[in-house]
Amino acid sequence: MIVVTGGAGFIGSNLIKALNGRGENYILLVDNLADGRKMHNIADLDIADYMDKTWFIEKIGTTGFLDNVQAVFHQGACSATTEWDGQYVMMNNYDYSKRLLHHCIEKNIPFIYASSASVYGTGKLGFRVDHSCEHPINMYAYSKFQFDQYVRQILPQSTSQIVGLRYFNVYGSREQHKGTMSSTAFHFNNQIIEQKKAKLFEGCDGFANGEQKRDFVYVADVIDVNLWFLDHPGQRGIYNVGTGKAETFNAVAQAVIDWHREGSIEYIPFPAHLQGSYQSYTQADISELRQAGYSKEFLDVKQGVGRYLDSLNRKG
Repeated sequence: MIVVTGGAGFIGSNLIKALNGRGENYILLVDNLADGRKMHNIADLDIADYMDKTWFIEKIGTTGFLDNVQAVFHQGACSATTEWDGQYVMMNNYDYSKRLLHHCIEKNIPFIYASSASVYGTGKLGFRVDHSCEHPINMYAYSKFQFDQYVRQILPQSTSQIVGLRYFNVYGSREQHKGTMSSTAFHFNNQIIEQKKAKLFEGCDGFANGEQKRDFVYVADVIDVNLWFLDHPGQRGIYNVGTGKAETFNAVAQAVIDWHREGSIEYIPFPAHLQGSYQSYTQADISELRQAGYSKEFLDVKQGVGRYLDSLNRKG
């Protein structure tokens, strides 16, 4: 059996879809479906069983639970960067992850988990997988950073596979439930359809209007990296998952406009509540990922957004 926590979420549901494409359907999907709209992400998936996150956490470590598990993909988390209830975030993103990690180590189960590029904060210190570059600026980022720190302590003593993947700005199918946390490609697409205008923030942090840059990575590429580590159990560590190339928000908006063959860009005032906690520039250093042996090229914004909108607008 393969376990996917957060299996009804953005990355998790895409991961299960890809596993299904490999013929894998003996999968335990773990999630919290309090927001029942997430069922649209999993309605077309083939799984063996579903378990609520709360019940799953209670069962971790009990005798015989999850025996004969092939691998655990731990994607479940409170992913809202605007959540400031630190106790809630740490309970969901740190304590839960620690318990599951130790269960996997005890049973020698490969543990591949979602970290985040948010650990780099404003990015002024760089984007290498190195403690000197890490400075989280919100609770979500801190919870991911602290779990990475914990993993760094465990790795030298552990013989089982432990892999942390620091996702950069992922976009693609099955993200619609995220609301305001959905990608700019998703929002720009809706804006062009409804208003014929993509709304971008005005310049900030020395960047001109819409020229803030992020490492936008297509979800299919992210899933491919996850599965590559599943296929290479000898690889362990924490890795960045991005294209290695920063592109502007203007480029994303233009890719959406080009796909629709209509529309324009409108710049709106930069939100006051984001000042001081906004990443104006991200670019993954993927040298360690390449050194591990992952050689596949990542799609750029124009390619990835085109594929995404082909799927998104076909589904309506």
